[in-house]
This record gives sequence, C-alpha cells and structure tokens, in this order.
Amino acid sequence: MARITVEDCLDHVDNRFELVMVGSKRARQIAVEGRPALIDEENDKPTVIALREIEQGIVTADILTEVPQDYEILDAEEVANSAEATDVPQEPAE
Repeated sequence: MARITVEDCLDHVDNRFELVMVGSKRARQIAVEGRPALIDEENDKPTVIALREIEQGIVTADILTEVPQDYEILDAEEVANSAEATDVPQEPAE
C-alpha cells in the first residue's frame, strides 16, 4: 500500500478544508451507501480508498454539489403526489 499525502491530494482540490469534505463524503458513499470503489481496493479502508481516488483525480470537489440519489427519488415522488393532489376535484360547497 502506497502512502497518500495531503500534498498529493491538494493537487486536485483547492484547500485542506475541501479535501476533508470531499474525502469524508466519498468515504461515506463507499462505507454506508454501498457505492463501489472506482479503484482497486487492496484491502484498504473507505477513507484510504477515498483519498486514493482524490489523489488520482478520479473524484473531485464536484461530489459536494451532487444531489444524493435518495433525495432525487423523494423529490420525484413529492412532485407526483402534489400533481395528484391538484387533480382531485373539490366537492361543491353547500
């Protein structure tokens, strides 16, 4: 396993704060959401995999503005439900 330095990763992100944000989000995607690693895992932990992906330029800061898939599904369902609600005829007032 090759060592990954912050300096190597900073070539692909703007600053250390952004590196922490990108790395933690990508590590969560791998560990919690079950997204596949984009590189060979080599028995590394999700945080190391995330940093290696950043170092190789595979993962960028664009990941921070990405809308999670679950929210996209929920938004589509909410739109469909609100459309159905507006299509329901109202009973006339007496």
